[in-house]
Amino acid sequence: MPQTPARLAALAVAWPPHVLRQEDVAANGAEMFATTHGGFARLAPIYRNALIETRHSCVPIDWYLKRHSFSERNDLFLENALVLLAEASGKALDQAGLTADQIDSIVVVCTTGIATPALDARLMQVMPFRPDVKRLPVFGLGCAGGVVGLARAADMARAHPDDRVLLLVIELCALTFRAQDRSRSNLVATALFGDGCAAAVISCRDDVTGPALGVSHEHTWPDSLEVMGWEVADDGLKVVFSRDIPTLVQNDFRPIAETFLEGQGLTPTDIGGFVCHPGGARVIDALEDCFALERGALVHTRQVLRDHGNMSAATVLFVLKATLEDRAERAEGPLLLTTLGPGFTTALMLVHP
Repeated sequence: MPQTPARLAALAVAWPPHVLRQEDVAANGAEMFATTHGGFARLAPIYRNALIETRHSCVPIDWYLKRHSFSERNDLFLENALVLLAEASGKALDQAGLTADQIDSIVVVCTTGIATPALDARLMQVMPFRPDVKRLPVFGLGCAGGVVGLARAADMARAHPDDRVLLLVIELCALTFRAQDRSRSNLVATALFGDGCAAAVISCRDDVTGPALGVSHEHTWPDSLEVMGWEVADDGLKVVFSRDIPTLVQNDFRPIAETFLEGQGLTPTDIGGFVCHPGGARVIDALEDCFALERGALVHTRQVLRDHGNMSAATVLFVLKATLEDRAERAEGPLLLTTLGPGFTTALMLVHP
């Protein structure tokens, strides 16, 4: 007997209240980085070429001009993550017509803060989830966490077809900026990262409608740990990413994606929409080249990057929400979700609207 598919019953997003306008961030960058990397005149194109207009932050822009301890950053992370998780969860539950006590499992994906007790346990103190809800906090996936989290939540729903699974993805990337770090990676982070949260309700129950979550795939490149990740510094998490990421995408990503699609009897031309984690402007260009798309074809990926920046794992779910809502722009066929994250890992997934 065919298994009832796991379906996306609801998908909601949330972001914090402070708006970071790229021109304001660049002005602060001019002050902070004027004496490094050959002067700010050489660095200004990083902000302009990021193709980002606004991002959202848990703290006002002046906060970034001062030094902060790891404990101060993490306290802010815990406080603000809980607020955003409650907001996104409430929106998703309302969309699905559910209350918190009807959720059977919670999966929380995050890589930008440390929480023990985990964020799901903390959320249970402010929302009326049942005491017997199953909890799965997932750490360390970085930008790949949106697709991997969706895949794990779908697996849990398939394993327990009567359950309702709540997937939460929260990343407060902007809190990791360290004012005294003059490395190029930290500079690029000032032009790229923002804060955001996504929540999804997933179930195989017969009474659930919504897009079907199909098969997923992951590929981790050997000897690639240095491509992307965090280093733990005395004052916080220090961002690490290689400038070779667009080249890796350009050279290596398409064969992996094609092999995955071939296993499902598909080719890139059968895909009704590409739902890609943006990474950055150059990565989007590389993804469009990989799939032989016209420049600018990844409309929703580019729009999310423009309006929210790179929110790590949450970003691809913002793109998925925009894609599902824009039916006029969507061709026939399944959606292909793609992400790249620490490992160095790519995660892919098919979603059937």
